[in-house]
Amino acid sequence: MVDVAEKEMDNPTFRSDTVLSDVHLHCPSKRHLMVRLNAVGQPVFLSYFKLLWSTEDLASGKHVREITTGREHQSRSGDELCDKDRSNVKEEGELNSEGVEALLDDDGDVEVVRRPRSASDLQAEDLLRDIVCPVILMKGKEDAFEDEEQDCTCSDVLKIEHTMATPLEDVGKQVWRAAFLLADYILFQRDTFRGCSVLELGGGTGITSIIMGTVAKRVYCTDVGEDLLAMCEQNVALNKHLMEPGGGEIKVRELDWLKDEFCTDPEAPYSWSEEEIADLLDHCSVIMAADVFYDDDLTDALFRTLYRITHNLRNSCTVYLALEKRLNFTLRHMDITCEAYSHFRNTLNDLENLQDGKMKYTVEPIKLDFCQFLVYERIEQL
Repeated sequence: MVDVAEKEMDNPTFRSDTVLSDVHLHCPSKRHLMVRLNAVGQPVFLSYFKLLWSTEDLASGKHVREITTGREHQSRSGDELCDKDRSNVKEEGELNSEGVEALLDDDGDVEVVRRPRSASDLQAEDLLRDIVCPVILMKGKEDAFEDEEQDCTCSDVLKIEHTMATPLEDVGKQVWRAAFLLADYILFQRDTFRGCSVLELGGGTGITSIIMGTVAKRVYCTDVGEDLLAMCEQNVALNKHLMEPGGGEIKVRELDWLKDEFCTDPEAPYSWSEEEIADLLDHCSVIMAADVFYDDDLTDALFRTLYRITHNLRNSCTVYLALEKRLNFTLRHMDITCEAYSHFRNTLNDLENLQDGKMKYTVEPIKLDFCQFLVYERIEQL
């Protein structure tokens, strides 16, 4: 089985329903090798994602502009990064405003204007990037880099086990940009989330919950599928050093949006106890979800779950939703559309306009001018 998988990785083929995340292509990796096969035979990779500021600095309560470390690749302050990004955006806008004629060369060919490089891009250049050479090292749950892991508990590195290509039903095992965007916002507004009790819906590999765990008191990271939840739990364990300074706790639990109740079966590996359900309903003040709006039926199910949970909470709650608009050409419209995003917006509007005499929802967009704390490509579709 291993030999077959090795040959498949040398000459990869993808089915029509294969879904790939490209986050790993834009993030510098200290090590990016296949470490094992999971329970269903999918290759599992371990990626290192760089934090632009360490959680020790964040936990100390310093404002971003006060953080100046001597570490390599961390010489810029937060304000300098933001100012640089804003100036790049401004320059791009001024260039585009010159009109089409300014973008033509002497022969009349269109000159391609490259996106101005942000400060995060410049920093990423300085970080070492190993060649990606997928190699199956072993089959099983053992960590192939166990010795190396013991020396790599840096406070500025996020370690995530994930897959790089899956069928649609397993996309939670991949890494998606919106999770990093929401993580950036959590770190930027960390005082808002400090000491909170938080629920994440569709936590996937656990990236956002792990970052939330650096500031929140307790995080319930939920999803479905024993294999996915085991991967999420592994990632929580890999990054426990990030949460220790703040004393945060992450509990990985099953939460199926297609069911009306919490899983309380004691035989199920990620079921809820009655005490945990009571704790969630009594203390939860933040619910979050990242990149979970790609299927209309699941979007409907998520909003039903969201309504059911918020209806039973003792206190008011703020819900943070992050997503990437994915544009596709459809034969039905004969145009480039974003149907999943359109359905999400329509469902969100229905929730805001809901008048049942019990709940009131208010929707507000968040400006994306906050600083970037993780090395990834923050594209305009986020």
